[in-house]
Amino acid sequence: MASHEIDYELIGDDMQLVEVELDPGETVVAEAGAMNYMEEGIAFEARMGDGSEANSGLLSSLMNAGKRVLTGESIFMTHFTHNGSGKARVAFAAPYPGKIIPVDLGEVGGEIICQKDAFLCAAKGTKVTIAFNKRLGAGFFGGEGFILQRLQGDGLTFIHVGGTVIRKELNGETLRVDTGCLAAFTKGINYDIERAGNLKSMFFGGEGLFLATLQGHGTVWLQSLPFSRLADRVLQHAPKAGGSNKGEGSVLGSLGNLMGD
Repeated sequence: MASHEIDYELIGDDMQLVEVELDPGETVVAEAGAMNYMEEGIAFEARMGDGSEANSGLLSSLMNAGKRVLTGESIFMTHFTHNGSGKARVAFAAPYPGKIIPVDLGEVGGEIICQKDAFLCAAKGTKVTIAFNKRLGAGFFGGEGFILQRLQGDGLTFIHVGGTVIRKELNGETLRVDTGCLAAFTKGINYDIERAGNLKSMFFGGEGLFLATLQGHGTVWLQSLPFSRLADRVLQHAPKAGGSNKGEGSVLGSLGNLMGD
């Protein structure tokens, strides 16, 4: 199924949203809860599936829903369709600080692989499914497990990454990356896991036990602040139950945390 042709505008800097402009009859598909606002004439409906297969039956829809459960996403996706006249806009917000990356799948070989929670929205006709990692090492130690998201089609799709986005073009080179900082990559890139140096470096280097290795020809998108790292830092500095943080950043505040109030 050919994807709908949509226009868009990125708004904001660190807490971005993407505003999608729809012509009559056009549809954009998004993760449940991602919508920020929509103009008159746009109707939305929760459906089991991305709508990429026009004549998919109940069994196919259930299988696709099961795959989404494996990635930790909602069973349903929300379809926003412009049923009025003229043009109308609907906007989708990023779930945490970072950047929204627009990717024209038709320009990158019709497919990208991304971390399992990166997908935000896409033109109808884009197939959103899972990609099992075939290598045991990458599966167990790759940060995202065996399961990544595969986005296929020939239209626009939008993914979200944490912090600042870094785009790398590989022409046969090998790039080693912190496993949590890998956001997405195109076809032609081989993904694997290697040990992070010797035992001393692995346990005391502060860079984790394993690194992702990317080799081949294609595009790689990296993120400077994975959500897991952000969440860990917030929890680390959250006040304890029944207590309070006194003198944040001071010696007395640190001693207070050690000895109690």
